[in-house]
Amino acid sequence: MSTNMRSKTQKRPALPEWFKIRPPTTDAFANIKSELAITGLKTVCEEAHCPNLAECWSGGTATFMLLGETCTRGCRFCAVKTGNSYQAIDEMEPWKLAQTVKKFGHDYVVLTMVARDDLPDGGAAHLAKCIRAIHKETPHVLVEMLISDLRGKESSLATVLESEPVVLAHNIETIDRLTKFVRDGRANYAQTLQVLKNSKRLAPHIYTKSSIMLGLGETEEEVVQTMRDLRSVGVDMLTLGQYLPPSSNHIALKEYVHPDQFVKLEQIGLDLGFIYVASGPLVRSSYRAGELFVKNLEKTKKDP
Repeated sequence: MSTNMRSKTQKRPALPEWFKIRPPTTDAFANIKSELAITGLKTVCEEAHCPNLAECWSGGTATFMLLGETCTRGCRFCAVKTGNSYQAIDEMEPWKLAQTVKKFGHDYVVLTMVARDDLPDGGAAHLAKCIRAIHKETPHVLVEMLISDLRGKESSLATVLESEPVVLAHNIETIDRLTKFVRDGRANYAQTLQVLKNSKRLAPHIYTKSSIMLGLGETEEEVVQTMRDLRSVGVDMLTLGQYLPPSSNHIALKEYVHPDQFVKLEQIGLDLGFIYVASGPLVRSSYRAGELFVKNLEKTKKDP
């Protein structure tokens, strides 16, 4: 992997033949799309232009995005709408979310959020309401909560953890050297590590998870160091995936990373002690999250 950043005016590398995005193939895809239109719920699958939307929706899984569709952060890799939010919180969102989860019969649900720096708690209380609503309506459902850094406020993090998600996720996104080019200036490498460290300290029984994008000009050594940094604060789970620019206005792609490199990094991650690593070109932070989590849980039971 190259060390130099790419100017966004440069031509995007040609799509390799091994990079394939699947079209929608099942009724589940249409059912989820219809239900979202009725309830007004948002998914990060749509808002962030996820390449796995068709595959996940066709399998009946979606990642719900809470607190509106406008993020107060402006990360240079992300397709979610950005601006001064000041949106009123939909007080019915927890109920609508819980009913939708019940309707589709999910066993594992991933929730994420837009950053809401305009709210004193960053939206933490609302996230907790959403998680509790799912627990109340469908107690068997496991909830993974992917959060912003909540401006680093430990009290806000504690509010989310008290609602008992099974996994607390917060993405580091890229290596330390590239953070200032890739993420909003209010997000930083050290603060992400601190959020994950605080989560494990406040609620040791809740798994922590993070994600790294590849193809932005990082070296293998830098990726491995980031993995070590995540393990040093107790992160349990890791995903690695290929960065894809949502548009020509976003930070440019440097390279398509070969699948063999993803396989290599997955093994390195497992050797470092992550309890699972999902690594591949189309992997995203919530990609097959429930399936991977449950499989690992079963493995842990057999091999304590």
